Amino acid sequence: MSAMCVRYIIAVCNTNSCVLWQSAVKIKIMRACWLKSSLVGVVLSGTLLAQTYLGFDRNDYPGDINLKVLRQTFSYAGYWLNNPPGEKSNSWTGHRTAVESSGFGFLVLFNGRLYAELKSVANATKLGKADAQSAAAAARSEGFPLQTIIFLDQEQGGRMLPEQKAYIYAWVDDVTAAGFRAGIYCSGITAADDGNVITAEDIRDHAGGRDITYWAINDACPPSPGCSFPAPPPNPAQSGVRFAEVWQVAQSPRRRDVARQCTNYNRDGNCYPPGVPGEIQLHVDVNTATSSDPSHGRKR
Repeated sequence: MSAMCVRYIIAVCNTNSCVLWQSAVKIKIMRACWLKSSLVGVVLSGTLLAQTYLGFDRNDYPGDINLKVLRQTFSYAGYWLNNPPGEKSNSWTGHRTAVESSGFGFLVLFNGRLYAELKSVANATKLGKADAQSAAAAARSEGFPLQTIIFLDQEQGGRMLPEQKAYIYAWVDDVTAAGFRAGIYCSGITAADDGNVITAEDIRDHAGGRDITYWAINDACPPSPGCSFPAPPPNPAQSGVRFAEVWQVAQSPRRRDVARQCTNYNRDGNCYPPGVPGEIQLHVDVNTATSSDPSHGRKR
């Protein structure tokens, strides 16, 4: 069931069972229960929300040998289509089958441009279109099915400038035209030095009705639980971005300017998942989502 449908799930419970209806009308929940099927109800501000799932992402591929132990904690993995930020190569290339065979869903990522690269609105539009074609070509090459959500990594936060908006929306339009769906990874934190704007809301407010899936970053404690692996994980709506379907709750290394109140990271500042030998130093970023396959990138 899609995240769009899950937003309007209503549960009616008795002592033995729950019956579900899909509804386009928000109804105040008088009573809720945990479902024993693939959907679990969570009451948040009077709305019944979907089951949530933990996932990880990292710039470097963790290696086939570590996938089994990571799967004990995480339901999905970030998967880069091009060079991650700050990297000169992409070690994820060619590993899609191994990741899926280990039972993971996907967060498919494409590293976008920084503001300094855009130069002008016209050039930004041109780059957005070119990068969308590269993202779609890489997704096809890696074996991702059509309608997979590809998340554009928007590293810079605050209010988006005209060049940034031109780049983002050109990218979204051409990824969609190529038969995939567009998402964006961006800040969900209030920018106190920029009129208290939240980047995710700024992008959405100016998107002109474009269908974009939002992966919000908010690693400040609270609302983030920090470097922890709760069961069940918090819902992305608790990130401060009510429409987010994915929430990055922890980054490695811990961002001292943002996550200084988070006290559960390793002493070296990184977040390490349970079960992984310490000498491997397999640090991760931690995410929570409303789907075990947020990009819908599995073939099986």
